[in-house]
Amino acid sequence: MRILGREDVRVALADLDSAVIGLVRDAYVLHGQGKSDLPFSTFLRPLHRSDSRIIALPAYLGGPAPVMGLKWISSFPENVKRGMQRASSLCILNDLESGYPLALMEGSQISAVRTAAGAALASGLLNTGREVRTAGLVGCGTINHRVTHFLTQVHGELETVLLQDAYPERAEVFAAELAAEYPDIAFRAAPLSQVLTADTVSIATTDSTYWLDLAAHPQRPHGQVVLHLSLRDLSVGSVLDAVNVVDDADHAIREQTSLHKAELRSGHRRFVTAEIGALLDGTAELPDGARTVVFSPFGLGVLDLAVAEAVLNVAEKAGLGTEVDGFDPGTHKVTSHFTGSPA
Repeated sequence: MRILGREDVRVALADLDSAVIGLVRDAYVLHGQGKSDLPFSTFLRPLHRSDSRIIALPAYLGGPAPVMGLKWISSFPENVKRGMQRASSLCILNDLESGYPLALMEGSQISAVRTAAGAALASGLLNTGREVRTAGLVGCGTINHRVTHFLTQVHGELETVLLQDAYPERAEVFAAELAAEYPDIAFRAAPLSQVLTADTVSIATTDSTYWLDLAAHPQRPHGQVVLHLSLRDLSVGSVLDAVNVVDDADHAIREQTSLHKAELRSGHRRFVTAEIGALLDGTAELPDGARTVVFSPFGLGVLDLAVAEAVLNVAEKAGLGTEVDGFDPGTHKVTSHFTGSPA
């Protein structure tokens, strides 16, 4: 089994940078076509920390490069106050013939990259026929850092990025950091009302209080695309008033997401217009009009596995990571001597 630590994964992802959006796109399409097996994620919560959780996401993705495994990711929001990353993760890949483990790798970078690439992919898809010259970031953490990177790949016309955070000083620091990375784009901290005037807005926070009512900000542009990545920021009214696109309705409408709250209030799921895989392969389309379009991805394990498989391929070619023996179950006296068919 190959073990890939944080630095190994970072190097491999840098090599894959231009390919990640395509990997995510292909995974969405394959999933939409039923070429995957994706059980519901399992949530594990410590009794003394109701805001914290660890999630297990088992998945199988078919297609030309099938892959099977598990994403194991924790979210402990209090980490941020201690100067630590909110999320940590591991990815496990298994051999499709034997089921034996092939690789264990640091997964938080993979999770952030696939989330951000999916968000940028959605922004490009849902802003059909419109230039995106302004983007807004609500929440100034790792996810929106990555979102910015992929938005610059999808929207070469991007000129200005406005940033807002519950801690204003974070937005100032983040704006300066991004300005150094992307000198051709203007970055500035701004109040929420101004951030919400952007063509595309990415919301990635640690809040879970359904605090944002889009109707309270009528100055937003017609047809605005909102990338609702943290899933529990938008009010129920904001969801019901929007054109809603999800990655998978059964996964996204559960676990007290804003969409789940909307289902509980309305008694139906008709507020979901389409899944992104169907939009990508042309089997569904969005209605014409000026309503806000909200993309709410639950975060499918097939995306992590698609990227993780590519990371493993790069690592093997480049000699990254460490090969470790002893993670197979070994042999058994009887089965190792009798491998033929039964009489």
